[in-house]
Amino acid sequence: MHLSTSFLLLALLNSVRGATVLASAAKPTQFITLDIVNGPVAPDGFTRIGVLANGTFPGAPIVATKGQTLVVKVNNKLTDNTMRLSTSINFDGVFLDSDNIFNDGTAFVTTCPFGPGESYTYTLPLGNQTGSFWYHSQLGVQYSDGLRGTLIIYDPDDPLAHLYDIDDASTVLTLADWLHNTSTSALTSYLATQINPVPDSGLFNARGRYNGGPEVEYAAVSVSQGKRYRFRLINISVRSNFVVSIDNHTMTVIEADGIATEPHEVNILVIHAGQRYSFVTANQAVGNYWINAFINGGTRNPNLNSTLSRGILRYEGAPDEEPQTPMTAGPTGADAVLLNEWELVPLAPIPAPEPDFNLTFRTFMPEGVTAWQINNVSYIPPSEPTLVKALHGETEQMDFNKTENTFLFPANKTIQVEFIDPINEGHPFHLHGMNFWVIKSNGSDVIDTVNPIRRDVSITGNGTTILRFRTDKPGPWSLKSTLAVDNGKLTDPLVLYHFAVGLGSVIGAGLDKVEKAVHPTKAWEQLCPAYDALPPSEQ
Repeated sequence: MHLSTSFLLLALLNSVRGATVLASAAKPTQFITLDIVNGPVAPDGFTRIGVLANGTFPGAPIVATKGQTLVVKVNNKLTDNTMRLSTSINFDGVFLDSDNIFNDGTAFVTTCPFGPGESYTYTLPLGNQTGSFWYHSQLGVQYSDGLRGTLIIYDPDDPLAHLYDIDDASTVLTLADWLHNTSTSALTSYLATQINPVPDSGLFNARGRYNGGPEVEYAAVSVSQGKRYRFRLINISVRSNFVVSIDNHTMTVIEADGIATEPHEVNILVIHAGQRYSFVTANQAVGNYWINAFINGGTRNPNLNSTLSRGILRYEGAPDEEPQTPMTAGPTGADAVLLNEWELVPLAPIPAPEPDFNLTFRTFMPEGVTAWQINNVSYIPPSEPTLVKALHGETEQMDFNKTENTFLFPANKTIQVEFIDPINEGHPFHLHGMNFWVIKSNGSDVIDTVNPIRRDVSITGNGTTILRFRTDKPGPWSLKSTLAVDNGKLTDPLVLYHFAVGLGSVIGAGLDKVEKAVHPTKAWEQLCPAYDALPPSEQ
């Protein structure tokens, strides 16, 4: 009876918050409809046309329960040809098995995009995964136009539930950088100047301000004194990281990228594009407190003012007004207790297996060229997706162009990747299909193979980052700095505009087993012929 009630409540929650949900308590399947449309959006007071899921930014939130299957029908209703008219959706951090890899949504790796007037349905069995996730366009830099939203998988048996009282729609928090220009114009400028696009504003819960702009009301998060709240903080940015703190409050971190962690108390954390954290807080006197969400997005845009990127934590009984305390970037010096990735301990320990293969990824951007490289190669997606090639029996290294940056490994092996970033750009790298063990975090000399943090987004920088992962799932899995390129168009999300100019790779795990392991649907098989038949203006 308790489980049935949970399903009904989650279905009602989805309906209220914008996602079209047709689930019932008797069926462990969530049916979601996302209409991708062009429409006006003004999170910082500047109105522009965006690419929106169900007409909102962020897009309609998706809510599920452990063990369910998500069936997400995406209808492409885009009409504005100043931006990309095709689309493809990735559900970031949701791990698919090999037999379902064709629903990964990574354009030109596991699928082709689909054009205006077309639809595609993604089927996502969630298994035992729980935690905080998100979805976004996986075609070029399209998601910077607004096609990004949250995906929460609740655990009815959360082993950390005794630490909090409230965990619902009101406690899902988003951070985002925002551009007044379209993604296509920003990319054109980047390719011409080598100057990374700098956002016009930073947003907390889809609200923010920019220099000279209107005083948009800051998003307020309501809490009641005496209650403990689990906040799910999700950075849905194109490239920016945020330094987050709450005046007079500590934050007890209990999740990183869908992995439950031992409680770890801090008062300031840096969260990079694509990363997610859950933390417990709200234990102070009634009042209004600044949520400091200081954006690190660059300095070349006079509109951007990092101090104006923030929200309000408002206790019940406090006046409906801004805090009377100064706007700051949070604790500094000896008062700052910073979240360090290497100090996070997974609640369920899984030792990192010894590697069978070792890779070194050296990221670099040659002078005078707008093209990032991994090991002297700028990734250019093939016209035929990697998965299609593998299904056609192309499974040897000679079958892939050098620019596809595809690294082939046998199935059921452990791969260790050491990242060297001499320019110290701080790239978030994201692995599709599985977590990796973070053996060594950037900024630390600690090497942990006993119980290192497991996650799907980690950072390179002026130190060495070492990751390990398994090739237990046959197929091509994208390993990239969130942003990619597809035949002159971009297809990747975390440091989006760097992925768009080459900072990506593909891990070919046991490709010789793909033909037996993967059995795509007819609908998927029709995507590439339909996309190839589109005029360039609709791709």
